[in-house]
Amino acid sequence: MGILEKISEIEKEIARTQKNKATEYHLGLLKAKLAKYRAQLLEPSKSASSKGEGFDVMKSGDARVALIGFPSVGKSTFLSLMTSTASEAASYEFTTLTCIPGVIEYKGANIQLLDLPGIIEGAAQGRGRGRQVIAVARTADVVVMMLDATKGDVQRSLLEKELESVGIRLNKHKPNIYFKPKKGGGISFNSTVTLTQCSEKLVQLILHEYKIFNAEVLFREDCSPDDFIDVIVGNRVYMPCLYVYNKIDQISMEEVDRLARKPNSVVISCGMKLNLDYLLEMLWEYLALTCIYTKKRGQRPDFTDAIILRKGASVEHVGTSTKYSPQRVGLTHTMEHEDVIQIVKK
Repeated sequence: MGILEKISEIEKEIARTQKNKATEYHLGLLKAKLAKYRAQLLEPSKSASSKGEGFDVMKSGDARVALIGFPSVGKSTFLSLMTSTASEAASYEFTTLTCIPGVIEYKGANIQLLDLPGIIEGAAQGRGRGRQVIAVARTADVVVMMLDATKGDVQRSLLEKELESVGIRLNKHKPNIYFKPKKGGGISFNSTVTLTQCSEKLVQLILHEYKIFNAEVLFREDCSPDDFIDVIVGNRVYMPCLYVYNKIDQISMEEVDRLARKPNSVVISCGMKLNLDYLLEMLWEYLALTCIYTKKRGQRPDFTDAIILRKGASVEHVGTSTKYSPQRVGLTHTMEHEDVIQIVKK
């Protein structure tokens, strides 16, 4: 039985197993096995390591956004509307998958937008060059999931499931669990909070499934077995996701209002160019970027060439800061959006 067949059998077993106190250990072991097989499926094959067989799109600009969605949801139209007309859109062909990069120019920043249509058709099952597509997607700073507003929530749940299966966690933080394998001493288990989803016995069973018999485990929050498995595997990627519902001009106002109120969601119409400005504002917030300008001594600030930094960056990243009215601050001073920096040589 191949890996795909084993994954399918475990998924069927999980689906037909009723979740209750008596089955929690059985389900925990099944999920641990499922995570192991999925990790094996996405491991790069030895033959793919030869020169010239890899796939990548050169990372450029100040941030990278992965655009994901089913065919005919408006990704191509969105890409042409959002990206700079001066930038060339190149196509990288590999098997049945195509990656098209573009550049969004916004608030002085160049944001690389990657249309990854093939991530769903091939990546989760390891078909074609799905592994390489996943490698590119995991380097993104934000995922923009383009959805057809006329299809309700069907597409969203399918895409979330596919991304979940390849280790991409959307709008989630890394579980606050301390885990350290040891050479001896057995398994040391502790928690600083009351656990309602995971017990010490279940933790031991999951560790044994991974052939880990000596480790130190500390739960600092009430996490699920899935969260603990993610910590053990250690290769999960946690990134923000913006759900973009397109074609709102084809649904009722009540449905538009319902979709707009969903967490991390924006409603737009590429066809009628509705709400695209707000989408750019939201994307800027999710990327957590800030724009800094430089100033030479005795001259006015240069507002034509911005320095793009992550929110929370301090003066130490760029030098000594002054802002109208000028003030001298320490290296730990946190920079704000549109601060003006003057480099002073002591």
